[in-house]
Amino acid sequence: MTTPPRPLPPLAEDERTTLEGFLDYLRGTVVLKARGLGDADGARHLVPSPTSVSGIVRHLAQVERSWFHDDVDGDVDGPWARSRRDRGWEFGVRAEDSLEDIVRDYEAACAESREVLSRHGLDDPCLGTSKEHNVRWVMVHMIEETARHCGHLDILREMLDGTTGQ
Repeated sequence: MTTPPRPLPPLAEDERTTLEGFLDYLRGTVVLKARGLGDADGARHLVPSPTSVSGIVRHLAQVERSWFHDDVDGDVDGPWARSRRDRGWEFGVRAEDSLEDIVRDYEAACAESREVLSRHGLDDPCLGTSKEHNVRWVMVHMIEETARHCGHLDILREMLDGTTGQ
């Protein structure tokens, strides 16, 4: 399977388009860093914590669903709520877990987040458990969260197979 190129963030657009563009660029970076690894490498722990490429991608799928479905849209009873109860599951990877399936789930979570976001303005308050935040705050937080984990993925990927850059 050929990984499509990442969408580049816009050079000079309005605030919303810029925020969406940077978040989509980072989402594409997550996929780029994960694709091409086998399941065993995706699940390999290279640091003392249970951090792995597969675990980070699974975590980011849950973060997407939690912030956009739960906090922005107010749908607090979805299956993504599991991550609040069981942090080990969120980062955990079992032998039967396929990295490609985890990446596809992440891509689906990102598409769901875009759909939720399409119904809300940046100044709209969150409808779920984070009522003190507005949608703009969630967008900026998701850029920060995804960028931080892209850095982790950079390091893990280099440790696994020497791939650098991008």
